[in-house]
Amino acid sequence: MSYYILISLCVIILIAYFFEITSRITRIPGVILLIILGMALNYFFRVIGFTLPDFSLLLPVMGTLGLVLIVLEGSLDLKVGRDKKRLMIRSFASAGILFFVFVFFFAILLSSFFDYDFKNAFLNAIPLGIISSAVAIPSSSNLASNDREFIVYESSVSDILGIIVFDFVLFNGLPVGKAIMGFTLEIIMTILFSILISAMLAYLLHKVTHHIKYVIILTFVVLIYTLANLIHWPSLIVVLIFGLILNNNNLFQFDFIKKRVDFGDFNAGLKSFKQITGELTFLVRSFFFLIFGFYTSLESLLNLNSLIVSLSVSASFFILRALFFKYILRKPLFPLLWFAPRGLITILLFMTIPEAMRLPLISEGVVVQTIFITTLTMTFGNILYGRDYSVAPEISTNNQI
Repeated sequence: MSYYILISLCVIILIAYFFEITSRITRIPGVILLIILGMALNYFFRVIGFTLPDFSLLLPVMGTLGLVLIVLEGSLDLKVGRDKKRLMIRSFASAGILFFVFVFFFAILLSSFFDYDFKNAFLNAIPLGIISSAVAIPSSSNLASNDREFIVYESSVSDILGIIVFDFVLFNGLPVGKAIMGFTLEIIMTILFSILISAMLAYLLHKVTHHIKYVIILTFVVLIYTLANLIHWPSLIVVLIFGLILNNNNLFQFDFIKKRVDFGDFNAGLKSFKQITGELTFLVRSFFFLIFGFYTSLESLLNLNSLIVSLSVSASFFILRALFFKYILRKPLFPLLWFAPRGLITILLFMTIPEAMRLPLISEGVVVQTIFITTLTMTFGNILYGRDYSVAPEISTNNQI
């Protein structure tokens, strides 16, 4: 039996890798194909009458691990530079303003027309307002360098901001004034803590001579994220700052640091660390979306009542995005307009909402359909407007922000 399990795992990884490499040609995100494959496997096992163990409990764990790795991988590709200051401001603005405008007005709509409690409506709207870096970042590999940089930073900030606001609304029972003051203090403390921890881990990455060190560094990152999350700190900031400090170590090459750190050796180790992070991210992301697809109900995906809600949600966000790009950012709409998929973080946060605070209108079917609609829209836009820039020698592999 163990051999059959090993064969199955190997075949799944090879199929996921095939989806990954062919996505450059087909422009179809591998995550969509993995979800469909999971649904097909579920149907196949039901037909032959074979019952698998319940893997659904693994979804939150794999999703959280995948989120940490995806944000870390994205931040390890970002370079901070004055020449990219405008891009940084624009991506921050797009992630923040569009998120708050969508969530706020959707919550007002739910509370006004359907008589839901505003806090519950706001909480349920948050997962639908977050751009998924787990889907957007891998799918942006064929875009021009500047467009990919924008997507990486916008989707990473959207994930972080969404989790921060979600935790703030869900766990904070203080009056608004005190809550905002406490929230601001938490962010400041998290940033200071992140810088300190990142410096320590970076030094550890350089000084450890044992052949097993990259997995230990990643373990520390996940452990720190988890501990920070338990006390409801904005823990993804820790991951983001760690990646930024590693990839922008040139900003810290002062004389007193150079005496203790060989930056040539450090950057050689960093290259290996990026590679193992990317490969682990691929594995976790692949199994997460496959298992998610396996437990996705075809009935909920095809529910017409849910489809009306999910189409309305998706259309409203793309309209807001188009207006914001055209009149505020004054950027070309295509292809960036389409890169607003929902995915891993939407699933995780929706699963976290207590049963008593869930709204009947925002069902599991609505969430799944919204993920499919926004991801397929991105695929459609990628096919129509995407070009393969990945082979161009003049484009740097590092993103500069």
